[in-house]
Amino acid sequence: MEMTGEYKIPAARGKVWDALNDPEILAKCIPGCQELNKDSETELSATVKSKVGPVSATFKGKVSISEIDPPNGYRISGEGSGGVAGFAKGGAEVKLADDGDGTVLTYVADAQVGGKLAQIGSRLIDSTAKKMANEFFGKFAEEVGGPTEEAPAAAETPAAEPTAAPEPASDPAPAVAESSGGGISPAVWVGGLIAVVVVVLLIVAT
Repeated sequence: MEMTGEYKIPAARGKVWDALNDPEILAKCIPGCQELNKDSETELSATVKSKVGPVSATFKGKVSISEIDPPNGYRISGEGSGGVAGFAKGGAEVKLADDGDGTVLTYVADAQVGGKLAQIGSRLIDSTAKKMANEFFGKFAEEVGGPTEEAPAAAETPAAEPTAAPEPASDPAPAVAESSGGGISPAVWVGGLIAVVVVVLLIVAT
């Protein structure tokens, strides 16, 4: 499956990039995020509680980053598993561009799913992933400068039957591993984590 999105964030590109490097902001914005860890300078792991249609589970995912071009974008690849609920793997390209006083964030992600998730159907998965991505970017925009807008040119997911909303996390605030000095924080991989791994099961996976 392929998923694309384009969102206008009411903040300067440098500020958006910095916010994507803040693990506390990332953990707050990812729906159902329970834990976020920096495993190395190029790897991030997360635990997310999510629901896609009738499938509900706690998913664990890992992503790695490449082609880092601050503050313009990056590429990520990743995989995640929810046990018998299924798995997902894929990659995504995320870009930031100036738009007046704000920033337009775009992503293109492709992923494969298996297990119970594959039996649900791509339309339901697509619409759920899109909904969760919208929820993430709405929260993210509020953190960096105010309400967000989905840009008019954004690619739209085909209409699908009504879907169950993601389960809100009832656990305490997600645990965030402190980042050591130097390097790019793993929080910059947010779009891909949601689109590719956690949001597809979840996200993107950044």
